[in-house]
Amino acid sequence: MPSSTVHLLRHGEVHNPTGVLYGRLPEFHLSERGRQMAACVAEHFAQQAHDGGRIVLLAASPLTRAQETAAPTAAALGLEIATEPRIIEAENHFEGLHVSPRELARPRHWPYLVNPFRPSWGEPYEAQAARVLAAVADAARTAVERGGDGAEAILVAHQLPIWTARLKSEGRALWHDPRKRECTLASLTSLTVDSATGAVISIRYTEPAAALLPGAATTPGA
Repeated sequence: MPSSTVHLLRHGEVHNPTGVLYGRLPEFHLSERGRQMAACVAEHFAQQAHDGGRIVLLAASPLTRAQETAAPTAAALGLEIATEPRIIEAENHFEGLHVSPRELARPRHWPYLVNPFRPSWGEPYEAQAARVLAAVADAARTAVERGGDGAEAILVAHQLPIWTARLKSEGRALWHDPRKRECTLASLTSLTVDSATGAVISIRYTEPAAALLPGAATTPGA
C-alpha cells in the first residue's frame, strides 16, 4: 500500500493594518513577521530533506499570501510552485468587513446568520472539506508517482479549509468554534494518505514557526 504524507501548510501572518476579514480579496501580502514565518517553514523542510525526506511536490492556493509563503520553501527545495485552486480560502459574505458585534447587528446581515451549522454566511463546510481532500488525494498520488512510496507533498492553504478537511478526516462534526481551531499561522497539518484510494491514514500537527506566534495578528481570512 504505497502512501504519501501531504503537508497542509497554513500561510504566514498577513499585513492587514485595518483588520478586515480579507477572505479571497487580492493583494493581501505577508507582513514582515509573516515572511519570517515562511522562512522558518522553509528551514524546517530543508532539514527534513537533508535527513532523507523526499518532498517532490509543492502547490499553493492562488491567493497572494499563500504564494508568498510557498516561495522560500520552493527556493530551499528547488521546486516550482504549482497553483492549486481547490485549496483557496472559503467564500464568506463578510469578506472586506470588520466583523464586530456592531456590524453583525445590521439587518442586512441577518439572513446570513440563520444557520451556523452550514454555515449560512459562506461556503458550506462540507464543500470546503471535499475540495481540499480531493486536492490532497491527487497530491498524494502525484508524489508517489514522482518519488515512490513515502514521497511527500506540500499544499499551502488557509486556516478554515485546512481545519474542515482535518475534521472530516477524523470523522468529527464540521461545525465548530473558530477560537478552538488547532491551525495557527504557518502551521503544518500533515496527512498520511493511501495514494491508491486517497484515504487518510493518520494526521500529525506541528508548528515550525511557534517562536514567532506570540504577538502575531489573529484576524482570520474567513
